[in-house]
Amino acid sequence: MPMYPELMLIPMREELTRVGVKELRSAADVDAALKAEGTALVVVNSVCGCAAGRMRPAVRMALQHATLPEKLYSVFAGQDAEATQQARSYFTGYQPSSPSIAILRDGKLIYMLQRSQIENREAQAIAADLTHAFDQFCVKSPAN
Repeated sequence: MPMYPELMLIPMREELTRVGVKELRSAADVDAALKAEGTALVVVNSVCGCAAGRMRPAVRMALQHATLPEKLYSVFAGQDAEATQQARSYFTGYQPSSPSIAILRDGKLIYMLQRSQIENREAQAIAADLTHAFDQFCVKSPAN
């Protein structure tokens, strides 16, 4: 059962979908997306103030960077519970956290920002962490 009226969440969802982030709304969607090859950004979206004032703006800023993950996804905690739970199953070694941001390569977690690294920082600092992670983890290796 969703925690919030869907109408209330439309602007929060669109804040990410407008910049190319695809929402995953079911466990099957999550598995299909995250088991694929390549790098994927997974944003665990939330209605909380730190998601609104820090995380979503940081993601939007970071997505203007030259180096990006190949795929961009989000799940909405508290609303799309099945999808969120399934996405979190890929975040091995981390407790559930909303909001949070993960980078996976070929379905394996390689980078994680949890709520504790988001809630007390400015969006620009979070975006800088993300762009550094993009440069570190999302550069394709040269073809042999």
